[in-house]
Amino acid sequence: MQSIRITATGGPEVMQLVDHDPGPPGPVQLLIRQTVIGINFIDIYHRSGLYPLPLPSGLGLEAAGVVEAAGEGAGITPGTRVAYCWGPIGAYATHRLIDAARVVPIPDGLSDETAAAGLLKGCTTEFLVERCARIQPGQWALVPAAAGGVGLLLVQWLKAAGAHVIAVAGTPEKLALAASHGADHGLLQDDQVATQVRAITGGVGVDVVFDGVGAATWASSLASLKRRGLLISFGNASGPVTGVNLGVLSAHGSLFVTRPTLFDYYPDADSIQQYGRRVLAMMASGALTVPVHQRWPLAEAAAAHRALESRATTGASVLVV
Repeated sequence: MQSIRITATGGPEVMQLVDHDPGPPGPVQLLIRQTVIGINFIDIYHRSGLYPLPLPSGLGLEAAGVVEAAGEGAGITPGTRVAYCWGPIGAYATHRLIDAARVVPIPDGLSDETAAAGLLKGCTTEFLVERCARIQPGQWALVPAAAGGVGLLLVQWLKAAGAHVIAVAGTPEKLALAASHGADHGLLQDDQVATQVRAITGGVGVDVVFDGVGAATWASSLASLKRRGLLISFGNASGPVTGVNLGVLSAHGSLFVTRPTLFDYYPDADSIQQYGRRVLAMMASGALTVPVHQRWPLAEAAAAHRALESRATTGASVLVV
């Protein structure tokens, strides 16, 4: 049994593969033999220290696997395939203990890989579109980094909700990928994005921007919104947004901005079970496609982080146990 641990924050080199025996499950706990681990940008924020952790620490929030043993009252039998993405941190491991209330069963017909690659991104997409933006048919949405793991799911969910989707990405190949998942328009990321958005929307701007990039796209995202539009800033791939003068919101048309997190929209076992099961069911039915384009063994987690940070990836990435 092994896990990735960090004793200091920093670059990918701080991750170390160590022997780790989690022990038997206690009451309402499960011992999971993990098969696939999802890689997400929040893992990089934890490793780098952008989101501080008490050290030493594990890494990772998302994985899928098989229940090997169940503690008293867990209510899930050994042999059941399960997935999770709501913490606690420590998913970069071959085996782990976790409370049964924090996992959801994987539906028949859905692979461990798809569940592990898509649960956190899918749940993020669900709350962003359905409960944060509350998208209505006919609205316009702008998605920077539309060819990324969350970006491609946002494109799909927004189209299913009846929105008009403008995708932004760094290369023509990435725009083609976003288009293949339903984007109506594609723009290369440059200093003309807001101008082009205005042209596409007849000078009005979009209703909502789903911005997971952060500092690099903050200004263009604000400038792309219609009067009283909503900017949802949900990530810091290019670095955090800092030094914000709230007056910029009035200057761009009385805008709204929110910085939501998954954990405030999935605060308890009921929400985990209700919405987590829904997301997995959508994946199993084919209503939500999760393209997995990169795979690394657990021992090469540092290489995976380097690839993600350099924006060399598209779609979802996983560690294979």
